[in-house]
Amino acid sequence: MSTDFLTKASFGHYGSTYLGAGVTLDLTGSSATRYIVAILITLDDSAIATLESLNGEVGMLSTVTAENDLDGTDGIGAGGNGTNLSSSVTFKAGTVLYGKWDKIITHSSSAMIVYFAPKLT
Repeated sequence: MSTDFLTKASFGHYGSTYLGAGVTLDLTGSSATRYIVAILITLDDSAIATLESLNGEVGMLSTVTAENDLDGTDGIGAGGNGTNLSSSVTFKAGTVLYGKWDKIITHSSSAMIVYFAPKLT
């Protein structure tokens, strides 16, 4: 991955969108050309109902237990070791999450801006 790609992604060059309460953004389809690279929380006490990593990649903040597995052996992060994201986890306005996700559903009374990067083949 080039420095140019990372610079463009970090400054929102590939686009963004606002997600209000209870909104679904699903980029898992074969025709999707982007994935979510950053999430900016814009409303205090916002929560994420569903968050799935790009291509099921492990070690990513997610609502899918297997994707939270940091060592690939159902060990670090798997199960309930504090890395599982649930609707009871809330974020303050201004918090930025970085990663590689292809599906997000916001929780009721939440608001955020998601930033995109292109899927590279």
